Amino acid sequence: MKKLTAILLCLISIPAFADDWYNEENYSYNTTSIKRDTYAGIRLHLNKHIAFGYEEFDGWNTTLKDDDIGIGINIGNRLTNHVKIEFETSYTGGKERKYNTDFNFNIWSNMLNMYLYQQFDGAVEPYVGIGLGIAGIWGDVEKTSFSSSDSTADLSWAFMIGINFALNDRIDLNLGAKYQNYGDLEHKNNTGAYATTEVDATEIYIGATYKFSIK
Repeated sequence: MKKLTAILLCLISIPAFADDWYNEENYSYNTTSIKRDTYAGIRLHLNKHIAFGYEEFDGWNTTLKDDDIGIGINIGNRLTNHVKIEFETSYTGGKERKYNTDFNFNIWSNMLNMYLYQQFDGAVEPYVGIGLGIAGIWGDVEKTSFSSSDSTADLSWAFMIGINFALNDRIDLNLGAKYQNYGDLEHKNNTGAYATTEVDATEIYIGATYKFSIK
């Protein structure tokens, strides 16, 4: 609950922080003109050692680390010259055999992201961001002493840093890195035995967005 409270406070404070940080006289926002402030895009995620921390009821535990590729789509809007908000939905997963046990995980996350950014010469745009949402986690564990197939929806949160490059007036290229905690999955079987898996990942990603106008 403390983590959730801190994340919500950060999300609420970013717009106010941006307004205080930048001088509006130097960075005016012309709301009367047509602007390509809404965008939609696609991202490819390279999960470097996405980690599945698996622990059984009797204390036996192991951590699976897998390199995998995820894919996502995003749609967002620039609220001001320095703040934008975005919805991102993405899929990733991991599969491994370890200690005579088969592990198979699939993850679908739906995140609301908020970014603080600065644009230089209309072409280069570094940013930092924070995300909060829900991840659906499906997990299958198959071994002699314990087998389960379970799913859950859990709180997910993320921190991002990256840079946008405007290739032209419509298309942006996006490069970045992200840490995301996808949440926890509880495993149970019909004998009453249980286990848990915590899923998190440090990811790098590349994406492209198409900007379109709203009057």
